[in-house]
Amino acid sequence: MADTTDTPAVGADTDTGGKRPKSVRVVLLALMIAMMLAMLDNMIIGTAMPTIVGELGGLEHLSWVVTSYTLATAASTPLWGKLGDMYGRKGTFMSSIVLFLIGSALSGMAQDMGQLIGFRAIQGLGAGGLMVGVMAIIGDLIPPRERGKYQGMMAGVMALAMIGGPLVGGTITDHWGWRWAFYINLPLGVVALVAVSAVLHLPKKRSEARIDYLGAALLTVGITAIVLVTTWGGTEYAWTSARIMELIGIGVAALVGFVFWQTKAAEPVVPLHIFRSRNFTLMSVIGFITGFVMFGATLFLPLYQQSVQGASATNSGLLLLPMLGAMLVTSMVAGRVTTNTGRYKVFPILGSVLMTVGLYLLSTMDTGTSRFTSGVFMAVVGFGMGCLMQITMLVAQNSVEMKDMGVASSSTTLFRTLGSSFGVAIMGALFNNRVQDVMSERGGALGSKITEQSAQLDAKSLEKLPVLVREAYQHAVSAGTHSAFLLGAVVAVVALVAAVFVKEVPLKGAGPKAEDEPDAPATQPPVAEAV
Repeated sequence: MADTTDTPAVGADTDTGGKRPKSVRVVLLALMIAMMLAMLDNMIIGTAMPTIVGELGGLEHLSWVVTSYTLATAASTPLWGKLGDMYGRKGTFMSSIVLFLIGSALSGMAQDMGQLIGFRAIQGLGAGGLMVGVMAIIGDLIPPRERGKYQGMMAGVMALAMIGGPLVGGTITDHWGWRWAFYINLPLGVVALVAVSAVLHLPKKRSEARIDYLGAALLTVGITAIVLVTTWGGTEYAWTSARIMELIGIGVAALVGFVFWQTKAAEPVVPLHIFRSRNFTLMSVIGFITGFVMFGATLFLPLYQQSVQGASATNSGLLLLPMLGAMLVTSMVAGRVTTNTGRYKVFPILGSVLMTVGLYLLSTMDTGTSRFTSGVFMAVVGFGMGCLMQITMLVAQNSVEMKDMGVASSSTTLFRTLGSSFGVAIMGALFNNRVQDVMSERGGALGSKITEQSAQLDAKSLEKLPVLVREAYQHAVSAGTHSAFLLGAVVAVVALVAAVFVKEVPLKGAGPKAEDEPDAPATQPPVAEAV
């Protein structure tokens, strides 16, 4: 449609008395559904995996069901962002939904583990476009001044997915079978697809430039190598093994080549000039650390609760509510305050402080820590992450020109994804080593043998252990979580340092105090203000 037709949906709320047009609210609902699909999938599948392995076999390839999805998502994220910038956000986003649904349907029909791994990779390719598309479309639809409020809603969706995913996955698997863990995506995806197709109207784009295939290939190889190193290091292969060293060498060479090529390419996948913005670079650092901390916390807290505090698998998910609930509430409040004031610097600083303090408090937990106390500590971390989750995306988008909105969104998402990979790997290696050491000290030869294959024991295995060995394992897990969270607290200090150097540029656009700010140039679209 022509630009003049689309302006009311994209611009400020002047004609609606401060309320969004109904069509835009429908699109936002569709975007929330799409975000839920991308976030919920891995949470649901994790619960269904034991049943899947029981039917399809292939236990030795189990980790690849998750790894193939993660790899495909991370590798495709920058490309989806660039395609949206070049050829239009709507068509690109709808294509990612379709690809995700195809991968979901095929995964549900898989007959063996090899097929499931391949189909999960297709699903992951689509998921990369879902995450980027949601944030970039919000960047197109909503003026910077109001963007925090809606991105806060998206952070709420992410928190709900983390809370509800394991419960939904268990319920679906028990009552309908594991294949419905994939099929459930289809009706939700179709609703999102229809809503976006019918209601979203953005200016169409046509680009004569060619896609930077070499840059995309180099970036894909580099990201794949990094994710494999963080996934396999210390588990499948020793950190000093030849395979890990080869992957590190390939990854470094590919990324160095990618950076060099981006300076030469006519239409680079990730234009390096966006990193000239201090705020964008700092938000990329903070996003990386947020991913590092968040996924590490959600991995080790349930393990601590099950092994040390005696919670069931289901209850350990519910016991994360203090952290995820605090994150949900704070992200909504931060978005609302940003909309009302147009200012945001306080949130990265406050969030980094709370995250650092909360992680340090978590590192003090031992075998005698009560669930209430650990819940308070988790809430502090949640408040910190809630201040950071979507403010990083908002500031990153506000630091680039409109033509780079897609690559800004995809780059920020990519850094958070890579942060999560590094967080799980490094905190996991530290945890495993500490558990092994303490089990050797307290449990003797039997303790070392029990944790030789894996430092993470399920509830059934734990119940079968002699009392003394079980107590040794509880102390070992407590010591492991101490080391992991203490590392997280140290890393979070880097986010605080980065937040201090953020330069606050008041956001312009529709909002209660927008009339007090200087008018933007008449030729500049509302969503491009304050860039």
